[in-house]
Amino acid sequence: MKDILLAVVPLVSAALAAFLAYWFTSRAKRDESIVRFKEEKYAKLLVKLQGFVGTTTSAKLKREFFEEQYQSWLYASDEVVEAINALVQLVIASRGTAPNLDAGRKAVGEIVLAMRRDLLRETKLSSVSFRYTDVLE
Repeated sequence: MKDILLAVVPLVSAALAAFLAYWFTSRAKRDESIVRFKEEKYAKLLVKLQGFVGTTTSAKLKREFFEEQYQSWLYASDEVVEAINALVQLVIASRGTAPNLDAGRKAVGEIVLAMRRDLLRETKLSSVSFRYTDVLE
């Protein structure tokens, strides 16, 4: 019995170690893939947010943003979805007029901040740290 245990225990240990290594590696790859996917999608949303800000305001970009926003329900964190919904409510409340500039900047900043938190988990920045800069020719 002792000889059998001396042969079986190392084999079971090796098999368990191999399984755990595989499991942790595949999980890390999956998590990395998810983060990369979110980065790409969030980058598109971020560019489309320009349709709501300053001289870059554009109905076309707003439409494209809303198309991306609908898709974001599939991958975005709850915090990102809620921040986007706050911007949408601000747009609806303004009913075609320009929304309060400070409220608009804060809403956009909250979206970007929520995206950073989703991707980086921690950040020392606040919603007012993010600003679009209008480039005049």
